[in-house]
Amino acid sequence: MSTAVLLATSCNVALTDEKVIDKPEFKSENGVFSIEAMQALGRVSSPTLSPDKKKVLYGISYESVEENRSNNDLYVMNIDGTENTRITKTAKSESNAVWIESGSKIAFLYPNEDGVMQMWTMNADGSERKMVSNVEKGLNGFILSPDEKKVVFISNIKSATTAQDIYSDLPKATGIVVDDLMYKHWDEWVKEIPHPFLADFNGSELTNIMDIMEGEPYEAPMKPFGGIESFAWSPDGKELIYVSRKKTGKEYAESTNSDLYLYNIEAKTTINLTEGMMGYDTNPAYSPDGKYVAWLSMERDGYESDKNRIFILNRETGEKSDLTKDWDYTVNTIAWSPNSSSIFFVAHHQGVTPVFNINLMTKEVKEVVGGVVDYADIIPVDDNTLIATNHSMLYPNEIFVVSSGAATKISTVNDEIFAQLTMPTVEKRLIPTTDGKQMTTWVIYPQNFDENKKYPAILYCQGGPQQAVSQFWSYRWNFALMAANGYVVIAPNRRGLPGFGTEWNEQISGDYGGQNMKDYLSAVDEMKKEPFIDADHIGATGASYGGFSVYWLAGNHENRFAALFAHAGIFNTEAQYLETEEMWFANWDLGGPFWDKNNEVAQRTFSQSPHKYIDKWTAPIMISHGEYDFRILASQGMQAFNAAKLRGIPAEMVIYPDENHWILKPQNAVMWQRLFFRWFDKWLKPQENK
Repeated sequence: MSTAVLLATSCNVALTDEKVIDKPEFKSENGVFSIEAMQALGRVSSPTLSPDKKKVLYGISYESVEENRSNNDLYVMNIDGTENTRITKTAKSESNAVWIESGSKIAFLYPNEDGVMQMWTMNADGSERKMVSNVEKGLNGFILSPDEKKVVFISNIKSATTAQDIYSDLPKATGIVVDDLMYKHWDEWVKEIPHPFLADFNGSELTNIMDIMEGEPYEAPMKPFGGIESFAWSPDGKELIYVSRKKTGKEYAESTNSDLYLYNIEAKTTINLTEGMMGYDTNPAYSPDGKYVAWLSMERDGYESDKNRIFILNRETGEKSDLTKDWDYTVNTIAWSPNSSSIFFVAHHQGVTPVFNINLMTKEVKEVVGGVVDYADIIPVDDNTLIATNHSMLYPNEIFVVSSGAATKISTVNDEIFAQLTMPTVEKRLIPTTDGKQMTTWVIYPQNFDENKKYPAILYCQGGPQQAVSQFWSYRWNFALMAANGYVVIAPNRRGLPGFGTEWNEQISGDYGGQNMKDYLSAVDEMKKEPFIDADHIGATGASYGGFSVYWLAGNHENRFAALFAHAGIFNTEAQYLETEEMWFANWDLGGPFWDKNNEVAQRTFSQSPHKYIDKWTAPIMISHGEYDFRILASQGMQAFNAAKLRGIPAEMVIYPDENHWILKPQNAVMWQRLFFRWFDKWLKPQENK
């Protein structure tokens, strides 16, 4: 037996040569939130309630800059936060952990000795680990049937034509033969796709494994973000619902029309539950009494940021209804109340992300708990109590018990670090826009802020383009870290962001260089009126559409900005239209192809491309991009950098050959942050550079 699976039964230390990444030692020298403090934080994830509702299982991951990787271990605590116990200490990450056998055991994913992810079980205290699957391509996720006798798991199947499929005498050829669209997606050449597999489970092994979509060339779940939330077992275990967009190639590239498919376990038959519903249908969930299925549904095909509605299906009558028809906000996450009479959900709302509840009969929406925070995971304990995670711009995820409108923190993963720090502060402002509306804008001030001093400022431009500027915590776009480095951060909820109604959210589509850019300039101009803002030293930054925004503002800011930083941004929208992969996004947001001269929306969009304004660039600009970014190719950043240098604009660029749309490897992440502040400090803090 390999030493990789020899585990001590007491503390589960993997006896490998690979270092176990543990909680780092951190001592702040000056009480200021820093890159080092941020890297030392534990990252809390995936709380799961035990069957007796007395314990919470969850993960904490830590990053090692030295090892250039992270590691997730599992912990268990009582529902009141007491008796917090670490139950794994291994060199690789446990994930997808769930309670089984009435809470006496835990099932989870962990790599085998060859590094292939498999399903394991262990006692609830972490002892007696055992690998119970041996799937060639490994498992990407799993969910057990209610009686725990069956498992549906995700594993990959081959989808691309390789050189060896055509010419078997060329074993070392690496070519991928392409004859349709979607040959690349986000950060990979699409060689495999995920499929759902059904297996019997006796507690010790998986047997009778079958692909329930065998022969179908479709993804289930949908890449790149779909996971085990795309599956739902009926309470009696006789049915399984899965999510799939049963399209390939050009048809897939142009459509967001996914559906819910009901698979009958005994008959081995499949029916489409959402036939004729044309947008994304995702996140199925049976009511505990089995009478209803709820899911998230978008109405329009091709619009990935459409309003996410809560739909329910009456399993007896087949009637479908939109619970949130009269509620003008988009929903993120749903969870049934134990009595099946209502649904808890999370949604962006006026710059924050509270928990709400909607009654099935009255369709009345009530806020369950709010505050200047964003809620994420929600797990009902009973009809009035939840386990939930929340975070803000000032702290990462922690676990809370929500009851009677109040949230009580039960995890204390990062308290020791934050106790050493004086953090920045956050203020909500309403800023008037050019068309007479009020725009919610978050302003983040440095620690020990003194309104009698002058501070440089940074305008944050959000990506998406329809992702909320709520109380999110980011390990890249970390507003607390920016403020801690002496900047006032201006973070507007400009046009196109969710949480302010459908009209506000949809305005940006087909108007990339329009009202939302005026919103940014309104926020800057309003903040420049404050005596504590150094109006001569304001920067702008953002990624993806935020990078587009920086490039566009570079040619249209009329000397408002002294320096710019763009990551993974769109510079040339004509090139972007043909370089990107998800054509539904390009068609909806850009308005269509640039060669359609009769399409007024598309022609307006492409006429507003940032590269059209390069002759007006004046501010120094830094650019970063990852070469595995297949959503916005690194060539976009290279074009912008080359243009700046040819124009004589001070410019710098960093290319990450091994990163995608995000910068994920710990050393690259630290490098990115250091370069970010080096650049802005150089141009926005001239007094410190004399």
